[in-house]
Amino acid sequence: MIENMSVTGVSALFLGATAGEKWFRALITALFAAFAWAVRGVTLSGAIAGAIIGLLLIMGAGWSGFAGLAAVFLLTWGATRLGYRRKQRLGTAEASSGRDAAQVFSNLGVAAACAGCYLWLWQSAHLLLALAAALTEAGADTVAGEIGQALGGTPRLVTSWQPVPAGTDGGITVGGTLAGIASAIALSLVAAATGLIGFHSLVICAVAGVMGSMADSILGATLERGGILRNNAVNFVSTLVAAGIAFMIP
Repeated sequence: MIENMSVTGVSALFLGATAGEKWFRALITALFAAFAWAVRGVTLSGAIAGAIIGLLLIMGAGWSGFAGLAAVFLLTWGATRLGYRRKQRLGTAEASSGRDAAQVFSNLGVAAACAGCYLWLWQSAHLLLALAAALTEAGADTVAGEIGQALGGTPRLVTSWQPVPAGTDGGITVGGTLAGIASAIALSLVAAATGLIGFHSLVICAVAGVMGSMADSILGATLERGGILRNNAVNFVSTLVAAGIAFMIP
């Protein structure tokens, strides 16, 4: 059973911070967004979106929320750059300028919403666990896709297990799937080590993240391939699935 965490167990809420603390947190998020843009992890619009989300995570979940965001960025940026030339040859590489605002919001919007709800509506550990699960799914799913393309291997459609070309919506590889699971565990460990969630919730967070990533593949193989949803919508729904699973566990 998840126990309610005290405010001090996470960090002081933004509204209770001094003016100096508020400016310092805003400065850190701006510097991090500038770094992400400088290393071409995001476009300028993506950096602005990331700064907004980063500030909201600090406001709602303290520095542990920001640490989770930083961990997701570093993991996904590294995975995206790994084997980049091969991905270019396959035609599956992300734009060299990085991910734009729509992509950032689709992957991190649910986590930011959880932080906002925790800050202004309900200070429950359930929301913090949902936040951590959403971040975990966003990181694990991206790493799974990027590593799968970098390592090679024949992707198979998750719904039928038929071989498909690299980059096909809903296509998965063994290497990518294992990398995604490892990333989910790593990001859950970061969340627990920084105090965002308790260590007793670590397995819940990791499992929710992996299940959300599986939902992403299934949605990609069905609704995205059918033209009903686009990739950003699939990413958003998948993080929502992960957050919902973690939130509903008593």
